[in-house]
Amino acid sequence: MGKVWRAVLQLTVFCSIALQASAAAPVLLVFGDSLSAGYGIAASQAWPVRLEADLARQGKPYTVVNASVSGETTDGGLTRFPQALKIHKPKLVIIELGANDGLRGLPVAKSKSNLGAMIAAAQKAGARVHLVGMQMPPNYGPDYTRAFAAMYPALAKQYRAGLTPFLLAPVINRPDWFQPDQLHPVAAAQPAIAAMIARDIAPLL
Repeated sequence: MGKVWRAVLQLTVFCSIALQASAAAPVLLVFGDSLSAGYGIAASQAWPVRLEADLARQGKPYTVVNASVSGETTDGGLTRFPQALKIHKPKLVIIELGANDGLRGLPVAKSKSNLGAMIAAAQKAGARVHLVGMQMPPNYGPDYTRAFAAMYPALAKQYRAGLTPFLLAPVINRPDWFQPDQLHPVAAAQPAIAAMIARDIAPLL
């Protein structure tokens, strides 16, 4: 009987520790496109993985779930988003979408509407939201590039979300930190991006 009780006690302690560990590591959901999915590099080198390590070193342990999909538009993201929220139940969501909308010249108003719907859904589910913006090259014309860049701070203000205005800010002046397509950062650039995001999301943690 003594052995049975010891086994029960050990199991209870184990479960308690597991529950404490789980409670201490809330989910941070990264919901983006190829720039967050790690296109052209190993998945383990993508900035969301680096972000988890950075936060752990800062004593802010989060389980970072990278639900980013290469080629994703805000339309596609809006379709996938409810299920991602349901499955992962995040405490914090980083939304990095819109680049593929812009590269296709899609209406900024539509992209803004889609992003707003995702932010609202995350907040309704009890998650804090951090929005990560992009910029379009000048060949898309001044009106489009200005409207596109302004979309992100406008949404952050409207929904009181966190904001990183430009994902590629730490690497844009380093041609050697881009893959041959000149769109996607190489592995060496990922720590700089992760460090920027870690700094920007600090008020939400």
